Amino acid sequence: MKTPVPAFVLILLASAATTAVVLPIATAQTAPDAGPAAAPLAAQPTAVPASPLVTGLPDFTRLVEQVGPAVVKIDTTMGGRRAAARGAQTPDEAFPGDEQIPEIFRRFFGPGFQMPGPGGQGPAPRGRAMGTGFLISDDGYVLTNHHVIDNADEVTVTMSDLREFTAKVVGSDERSDVALLKIDGEGLPVLRTANGSAVKPGQWAVAIGSPFGLEQSVTAGIVSAVGRSNPYANQQYVPFIQTDVAINQGNSGGPLLNTAGEVIGINSQIFSNSGGYMGVSFAIPIDVAMNVVGQLKETGRVQRGQLGVVFSRSAITTEQARGFGLPDTLGALVTEVVPDSAADKAGIEPGDVIRSADGIAIRQPSDLPPIVGNKVPGTKMKIGVLREGRERTFDVTLSELDEGAVADAGAARPGAPSGAPSAGANALGLVTQDLTDAQRRQLGLDANEGVGIARVEGMAAREAGLSPGDVVLRVGRKPVGSAAALARELRDVEPGQTVMLLVRSPGGGSRFVAITPDADE
Repeated sequence: MKTPVPAFVLILLASAATTAVVLPIATAQTAPDAGPAAAPLAAQPTAVPASPLVTGLPDFTRLVEQVGPAVVKIDTTMGGRRAAARGAQTPDEAFPGDEQIPEIFRRFFGPGFQMPGPGGQGPAPRGRAMGTGFLISDDGYVLTNHHVIDNADEVTVTMSDLREFTAKVVGSDERSDVALLKIDGEGLPVLRTANGSAVKPGQWAVAIGSPFGLEQSVTAGIVSAVGRSNPYANQQYVPFIQTDVAINQGNSGGPLLNTAGEVIGINSQIFSNSGGYMGVSFAIPIDVAMNVVGQLKETGRVQRGQLGVVFSRSAITTEQARGFGLPDTLGALVTEVVPDSAADKAGIEPGDVIRSADGIAIRQPSDLPPIVGNKVPGTKMKIGVLREGRERTFDVTLSELDEGAVADAGAARPGAPSGAPSAGANALGLVTQDLTDAQRRQLGLDANEGVGIARVEGMAAREAGLSPGDVVLRVGRKPVGSAAALARELRDVEPGQTVMLLVRSPGGGSRFVAITPDADE
């Protein structure tokens, strides 16, 4: 099924069949018998032109003239592989995989991409997608987005002077959404890259790209924020630059520039309810992209450092901070440590709050993955944590990212504990039971680790989200391995006192739960 070519209609405010009527602001007063009406009053032009009301606005014409030739249009042709990967989707969908991402977060191709027919049956038709890229070397290396060229059979690069080149995909990284292409050429125009750490909210930013196939289109705005995370896609290693620069279909992969004409980012995504620009755009920082480029050039793949911790993705709450005796809610709260990982060998434990990495402050959990993930395995780092009210620093040597190990550590294991309760309700109103060796093996726990929850009688515990089948691993930082041990740890809990429980649920990973019992519990 071919995507219909959109029709663009210019609507005039007044059609040829209507006559514009100009009404005077004021007319002269005349008596009924005063003869011909007086001419309407008209404003008289001033002798001296008025001064402009707005001055000092930037003029981007020189910037565009100098850097525009290094911005290219990218056309990709896709066959059965890509269409089959999309499955049965409707022709108006904007990009592959968008059925898994909320409507408001979009990564855009250009017009013309064709989807397979209903049900995905039969041979998938060939389709085309369009994006933008830019030259980073005079011998033909081109930077763009991974999602622009993903699974493409053919990639064509068109220069601003309309020269066309067939491009080779040197390498592509889905995690960062960065791809490196190569065309044959020499003495080609090149864009300079900026110092990514110097990008600040409020500075001017310019985008050049091919929205809807309209190549060399220029838009401008300001940097709205830096270090934004993407909660809707697996791109936790990219601290996005947010701007209000107009970005639409076909802008993907194009440069985001500062007023010096240096690249500060690669335009990648927008936040939208409509599928079009709504004032919130996102770009991949250029320093993140160039780190990927260096590895793609050298090895064709990207290696990332791994610390080996699982932490809560949501910010520390006020109640959690009170339960752990923290001075504030900043940092990343560690819920699990991968066995034999860099963090485990260094001595980091569940309940630690990571506050800094190599001297960079960790204000929220999403700050940590980009710092660690953009370093190569073997890098030595200093990790600052808060533990029991004291600041501590651990020296770690990053291992290579193993997604499976972290996923296994953070995932729930099947098999909720069952059997008769072995302890009465405690101060939190939890009726608990000991776990058997078989249950611990099924849950991925060590010997003498964890206590099963059989029933939840306390109101505060229910409101905190605890339910039968959950397993309590720790009270605060103290591991518990039996119902009796849990009862001892909760023996002195008083009403109004916040208690932190590390809990593993059958339907999710481990998490710290803050519970503050009332006086009547």
